[in-house]
Amino acid sequence: MNAPAPQFFAFDNTYVRDLDEFYVLWKPTPATKPALIRLNEELARELGADPVALGSPDGIAMLAGSLIPGGAEPIAQAYAGHQFGHFSPQLGDGRALLLGEVIDPNGERRDIAFKGSGRTPFSRNGDGKCALGPALREYIISEAMYALGIPTTRSLAVVATGDMVRRDRAQPGAVLTRVAASHVRVGTFQFFAAHQGPEQVKRLADYVIARHYPALAASPQPYLDLLTAVGERQAELVARWLGVGFIHGVMNTDNMTLSGETIDYGPCAFMEAYNPSAVFSSIDSGGRYAYGKQAGIARWNLARLAETLLTLIDTDDNRAVQAATAVIDALPERQAVHWLRVFRAKLGIDENGYFGRAAESDRILIDDFLRILKHNRLDFTVAFRALFHAASGDPTRLNVLMSSAPDIAEWHSRWHARQPTRPAELLTAMQHANPCYIPRNHRVEAALDAAVDDNNLAPFERLLAAIQSPFDERAADAEYAEPAPAEFTASYMTFCGT
Repeated sequence: MNAPAPQFFAFDNTYVRDLDEFYVLWKPTPATKPALIRLNEELARELGADPVALGSPDGIAMLAGSLIPGGAEPIAQAYAGHQFGHFSPQLGDGRALLLGEVIDPNGERRDIAFKGSGRTPFSRNGDGKCALGPALREYIISEAMYALGIPTTRSLAVVATGDMVRRDRAQPGAVLTRVAASHVRVGTFQFFAAHQGPEQVKRLADYVIARHYPALAASPQPYLDLLTAVGERQAELVARWLGVGFIHGVMNTDNMTLSGETIDYGPCAFMEAYNPSAVFSSIDSGGRYAYGKQAGIARWNLARLAETLLTLIDTDDNRAVQAATAVIDALPERQAVHWLRVFRAKLGIDENGYFGRAAESDRILIDDFLRILKHNRLDFTVAFRALFHAASGDPTRLNVLMSSAPDIAEWHSRWHARQPTRPAELLTAMQHANPCYIPRNHRVEAALDAAVDDNNLAPFERLLAAIQSPFDERAADAEYAEPAPAEFTASYMTFCGT
């Protein structure tokens, strides 16, 4: 008689239970020689799991896909998606598996999924594997986003498989364990709208409402309200991206979640010298997903979701289109509201009484500062952090900027006039809107090179420690606040990692 499989998580798998036909039951490919590279012990405890057990031989085997834990029902999810504007009717989890769902001690339901666990029925010509470098990249960027307070999937573990994967060269393989509010994407809706029709779309929409927007269940127009609610979350999410200079790099519809979390850290990067046209993705040659275009792409993606919901919004085609169009057309105003809130916090200016014309005055103040950054090629993070120091009574760093960008001086007088005094709570908000440490691209690449090429995780661990406390400056971490050399940034490219 076989012993029962170890149960590392208390699984409760609603996607499997409630949405048959939306996935394929599948098992991960066992790893040849699994070795734990990084375990997020804090996150493990948040999930109600025992970090010691996860670090045991059985735990490592489980995180590598070699052992199916008790209660897990691994599946490859089906979805489609617009990739760089072109519709692919079938994508799906080609190198990922949803292991199952857990309800954490706070009552939140979260997915636990593998990335790089081998081929699935959706792999097409891919090997379903993940190289160690991209797995570590997602770990560090997703944990940085979490520390910055931005809704995101998180990384629980990276395990080396002992197998090599071939990309531009042979690289060590790895499995990343990712935690998400869910993995339902706009592309999930597109798949079932394209292949199975409105009844399946309704099942999926009802599932998303129950899981992520339960207050909408009693609405007389739940599917239109779902579209509005998703748009609101995406508007806020992208505003937060813009506030830290984050460029997702591949905002395809299969990378836009209904939960409003950032997902899939492939060719992503943090902007250094401010430039709305900044692109670092090797596959975005046309700049579709540039820093300054991300809000517009979120609106475009929301329109694709709306197309899948039309028959649910109203039985009359014209009325459905009119209602959905009104939601899409209202999104830029909502995006502007969130953007203004984010950048007011970055400038340390309050919102009290500043609406209408006054709000427009604040937008001009923000836009003028951004123009100065662009004109003088100033580092986005450094410049805003200098404003925080100036607001806190130390103008040294801002004076240094003024010496190289004299047009800041006139702007500075307007900024000071707008908010002559700042109470402690406003300064605290300003500090937490302007990080000192972000995952600087040259630091990320150096850490990944050391880990992959030299089996040296020390640079990765030190970088991780710095970005996990991004708002409090530490002399020992001063190098992590420094921009990359200009020649590095000028030629820097990121890759999808598949």
